Parts: sequence; C-alpha cells; structure tokens
Amino acid sequence: MHKIIVAALAAAVLGAGVYITNASLAVAEEVSLYKNPQCGCCESYADYLRENGFTVTVKPTHELVAMSREAGIPDDFQGCHLAFIDDYVVSGHVPVATVNRLLSERPDIKGVTLPGMPMGSPGMSGAKTEPFTIYTVGDGKPSVYAVE
Repeated sequence: MHKIIVAALAAAVLGAGVYITNASLAVAEEVSLYKNPQCGCCESYADYLRENGFTVTVKPTHELVAMSREAGIPDDFQGCHLAFIDDYVVSGHVPVATVNRLLSERPDIKGVTLPGMPMGSPGMSGAKTEPFTIYTVGDGKPSVYAVE
C-alpha cells in the first residue's frame, strides 16, 4: 500500500512539473518574423524555427532596416530578418540553441543578432566555413553572446 501511495505522489509531482514547464515554454513559442517580401532564406529560417517547436507567423515588410534600428540593432549588426520571440528580438539566422539559451537565461538585453547572412547558418545554403558569432542587442554597444 505504501508503494502505491509513493508512486501516485511521484506521478502527481512529475505531471505538475511537466505541466509547469510546458506552460512556461508555451509563452515563448510564438514568433513574429519580419522579412523582405522576396527573401527565400528568411522563409527557410521560419521553417527551421517551426521544425524546432516554434509557431511562426511571417510578416513581409519593406521597413526591415527601420524596424531593426528601432529594435536597437546598429546597421553593421543587422541580420536579414527580424523575429520577435517573447520579450526578445532575434535578428538574422541565429541557431536555435542560442535562441533557447536566450529564452531560458532571460538576460537583461533586448535580444541577439547574427549579422549578415552567413553561409551554412540555419536557413542558409552552403557549408559553414567559420564559427557564428552572435551578439547581444541592448542600449549599449553589442557584445558577444555566443559563438557556435
């Protein structure tokens, strides 16, 4: 009888933990991705996020540079698309491991950016030729957040 009670309690605690974990992740799964209307690699990045559990709404715009500046991303650090995930901005082809790290650590920054369109990055064709350097976006000068 004691084993049944312990097993039932363990199942209840485990179930509550899964529910709480999934509930907290559900908030961060919604992504609004802004891109130039004709950009195909941005669509590929949206598909990459979808394959990794995010729900992505793609929004074509001709105002990407202005939107990136407004989000605090200096011109030299802008990626080719702009995503809003939870309370963060993610610019460019940032690998999902870094996106997940951002959402779990919740640093006091506006977001992260992978400048340009590096070959072999998520959503881009070609082979990766060098590590990707992902920078913080905030009120100050961008600094390195991750190297993948």
